[in-house]
Amino acid sequence: MVNASEKKILVVDDEPDVRNFLTTCIQDAGFIVDSAIDGQDALEKIEKEVPDLMTLDMVMPRKSGIELIRTLRKNDKWSKLPVIVITAHARNEFASEDIKGFNAFTSGLKPRRTIEKPVTPEVLVNTICDILDVEPEVKTTVTDGGSDEEKLLKMIKESDSDTLKQIKDFVGKL
Repeated sequence: MVNASEKKILVVDDEPDVRNFLTTCIQDAGFIVDSAIDGQDALEKIEKEVPDLMTLDMVMPRKSGIELIRTLRKNDKWSKLPVIVITAHARNEFASEDIKGFNAFTSGLKPRRTIEKPVTPEVLVNTICDILDVEPEVKTTVTDGGSDEEKLLKMIKESDSDTLKQIKDFVGKL
């Protein structure tokens, strides 16, 4: 089996915090990572070196995610590049046309996966490893498999009274 350290991932997102988070998660799993600030920047990087996989935001300036995928799929050299769309707009008006565009692609042209933000490191790394058929160099595990509400309740139950008072005071100021 190929190691994660032999695979290059291109992270494409116009939000610096998201781009840095995704990059860090993927690097921590052992992958080689490069990033791009939008679809145009990504295309310029792909022209120089084709990555093994790309994560892609849909709503970006200069060249959107859907525009980039359309460009890639028209070029034989890039047409098979696996793409994971990571978006906060899967269910709202900002990307409704892009979602329709993705759904209109034939099965060979659709992104491999679509993940809604916020994405967890485990979901991201496991999805990449599944598509590329590799093992992460550092295992990522979910500490407990409960829902967000269950995790929050567990944290509250395990907190001391001083911490709970600080949280209450903070929330009261919002």
